[in-house]
Amino acid sequence: MALYDFTIYDLISRNAVCFGDRPAWFEVDDNRTLTFARYKESVDRLACGLQEAGIQKTDRIAVLGKNSLEYFLLYGAAAATGTIVLPINWRLSADEVCFNLNDCEPTVFFVDKEYQELVEGLKDSLHSVKKYYNLKPGGGGFLDFESLMDNQGDFKQVDISSDDGLVIIHTAAVGGRPRGALLSHGNLLCANMHLNYNLNMTPEDVHLNLLPLFHTAGLFTATGSFQAGALNINMSKFEPEKAVELICDKKVTVLFDFAPILSSILEQHEKTGKNIKTLKKILGIDTPETIEKYQKTTGGIFYCLYGQTETSCLATLGPYNDRPGSAGKMLELTVVRVVDNYDNPLPTGQTGEITLKGPMVFKGYWNLPKVNEHIFREGCHHTGDRGRFDEEGFLWYMGRTPDKELIKPGGENVYPYEVEKVILQHLDVEKVIVFGVPDPKWKEGIKAVCLLKKGKTLDQQDLISFVGNRIASYKKPQYVEFVSDLPLLEDGSLDRAKIKELYGGMRE
Repeated sequence: MALYDFTIYDLISRNAVCFGDRPAWFEVDDNRTLTFARYKESVDRLACGLQEAGIQKTDRIAVLGKNSLEYFLLYGAAAATGTIVLPINWRLSADEVCFNLNDCEPTVFFVDKEYQELVEGLKDSLHSVKKYYNLKPGGGGFLDFESLMDNQGDFKQVDISSDDGLVIIHTAAVGGRPRGALLSHGNLLCANMHLNYNLNMTPEDVHLNLLPLFHTAGLFTATGSFQAGALNINMSKFEPEKAVELICDKKVTVLFDFAPILSSILEQHEKTGKNIKTLKKILGIDTPETIEKYQKTTGGIFYCLYGQTETSCLATLGPYNDRPGSAGKMLELTVVRVVDNYDNPLPTGQTGEITLKGPMVFKGYWNLPKVNEHIFREGCHHTGDRGRFDEEGFLWYMGRTPDKELIKPGGENVYPYEVEKVILQHLDVEKVIVFGVPDPKWKEGIKAVCLLKKGKTLDQQDLISFVGNRIASYKKPQYVEFVSDLPLLEDGSLDRAKIKELYGGMRE
């Protein structure tokens, strides 16, 4: 091992000594608890099993399933063996799943029982996958997960750098294709340290693991809590009633929130009267009304943030009350700049593209060297987001740059282009513009403004279903408006800004 490196597996080994018999993970579905020491033992056996199955350093391990102990063990075993986890968003369509897999060419594929039928239909197209395993013991018709655990854990030590890749998370489609963001051991450890320092995480904390482990926010809050010696309470599926029960019974102190998670918890709390006052630390994105209601109910602190998958989730962070509406201040190991179109820093108060550098910046997009060269120009990661700093150093998020306009329903990333591309496959649609609108449930909803072909009629719900049957359901529009004309620019293209101005409400 390199003298000056520290990896996620080093963290696992360290915590097995420091926290030993303290609980590290509680699995809600089957009431399993694993201590820090037992977690390392299980990781060692799984690492040994993967090596015996032929997995080598830099190979990819694909995972499609809900959060589980086995899922979290795979991250640990990958850290031990130098392999890279490719988590697949279970909300994606079969074609989208197939693309992500073939983009990164995993050697083995772990699949929950409920998704195995989908995967069976893809096998002929997945040329890199040599073996298919159940994600959980006895959970389906693929090779048994337990077969990889039937050993003494004497895996072969591999030289791994903190700069080596650990996980590839695909971001929303730009130009029609998703891009796999490669995060390293060091990226994740940096994010963990930022979380622990700013939220004052300790071994006494209890994290309610609600977000999926295919999402950078779900992964880093789980590993960040683990790094602090705290307990992860894992829910495979978010259910407000169960979440409130767990917060009350397990004395949960921290969670990551994307709308409408927190509002659902608060509504359920009001129905049941269960005590949720231990929930003192929440970070994420939500409406001012929900944030203020939470803080009044619990006396806790809501931490607002700015970040991307490409920044290991976080770049700025701060308590909501410090500057309501802002995204907080830049983190301790981060340099954030706001620049003009020529990468010149802009003065306080002016809006430009958010760029940043630091150990949280990802390694680049998988197999896209020209894209990486462009976004990493001038020694900074160019986010495609717009923002401004105020006089006290708070960052204010001001939307996307025109070429990377983004919609974020419930924390997911959706590019208008990919939705428009599907809508235009409908034989009755002539032209369409898709954009984000305020939404009472998801904070931001997806709206499609459509011009139909001459003489054609179309039901709004039929078009929504058409989209939902072709790409992930969370990408389908919640709002559809049919119009008789769409304004054009001088070059004959659709005037996106004018269309948003005319039809930017939630009306159907």
